[in-house]
Amino acid sequence: MPELVTPTPDVRASFLLAMAEFRAEGRGGGTDTSMIGREHREYAATWDTPDGFAAYVADLRAAAREETPRPEGFVPSTTLWYVENAEYLGRLAIRHRLTRFLLDIGGHIGYDVRPSVRRRGYATAMLRAALPVVRDLGIDRALVTCDTDNVGSRKVIEANGGIFEDERNGKLRYWVAT
Repeated sequence: MPELVTPTPDVRASFLLAMAEFRAEGRGGGTDTSMIGREHREYAATWDTPDGFAAYVADLRAAAREETPRPEGFVPSTTLWYVENAEYLGRLAIRHRLTRFLLDIGGHIGYDVRPSVRRRGYATAMLRAALPVVRDLGIDRALVTCDTDNVGSRKVIEANGGIFEDERNGKLRYWVAT
């Protein structure tokens, strides 16, 4: 049964295959502003070694702590990976508070499902499993956004009780009770 877990070196081989899948669909380039895009640019050169991957995992874990230095405009963020045994299926990031940008565009929660396992209900299950974690961070209503043309993501948000608020800058904005 798949579950959300704290990032772990235990799924490195599967994670690397998943990142290759994302790269094959065009993710990770210079214009990709997503979590996966940024991490490709910052870490992909070191993912191949066990030590490099362990450092990446440590950085993801540290990002959840308030005292961790981060780029301007970034907030503490808890990353969780959706895994089954040693297979990496996807990821979810919970931003602990909203900046102006996150209020308009990014929201509290972002998620990605590995291309080869999409359309199996994993995104819906990931978001559902993350809501208690979000609540434990003191967030009663989580903002979740998606591109206006991303029907699958819209359905994921709505299946988790998302209440549509509005559209801003090409993003649909939903509030989800935690």
